[in-house]
Amino acid sequence: MGPSYKLTYFPARGWAEPIRFILSYANLDFEDTRVPFDEWPALKDQTPFGFLPMLEHEGKKSAQSAAICRYLAKKVNLAGKDDWEDLEIDAVVDSIKDVGWKIRALRQESDEAKRKEKLEVILKEMLPDLLGRLETFAQKNNGYLVAGRLTWADLFLISVLTGVDHFVGADVFKNYPNLLNLQKKVLEIPGIKKWVEKRPKDIFRPTK
Repeated sequence: MGPSYKLTYFPARGWAEPIRFILSYANLDFEDTRVPFDEWPALKDQTPFGFLPMLEHEGKKSAQSAAICRYLAKKVNLAGKDDWEDLEIDAVVDSIKDVGWKIRALRQESDEAKRKEKLEVILKEMLPDLLGRLETFAQKNNGYLVAGRLTWADLFLISVLTGVDHFVGADVFKNYPNLLNLQKKVLEIPGIKKWVEKRPKDIFRPTK
């Protein structure tokens, strides 16, 4: 029998990487299917909502990266212990996604002047505001973002923001010691460390 989980995404880390981190953390075997961009139109109608990532398990399909992460986190003890902790985790993840989408949109900006202007806002306003708040969270939570222990919010942050350095041209955590330490702890988790060492290199969607 093959892996019980199949994760389908484009040939990059992107929004699938938090899912890969959770699966790897728990040493759950999964099929990492990477769809070439030119093959995506033929596959699109086979997905629940017409976009990726998509998780398949026991003959069922689901989409939305945060929803998939939340589902898996409950299975591997990375979710909150109560509804309030789950709310705090979701709030952190949603805030990371808000900034992550802005960063990824830079690649679709064909006007170089506008791109530099948007990058300036991200580097000088959006990222410092988000990371400054998360730095405080980590300082108050025993080095983690929520609940004083490792949750999927930590894996989401590290998997997403360590993948955008090439977009923004900067080490996003360099001025945040608690987040740097969190990054180190997450990347030293055996399953995640093994995944990072073997994962394929990103292939980015051609810009228009």
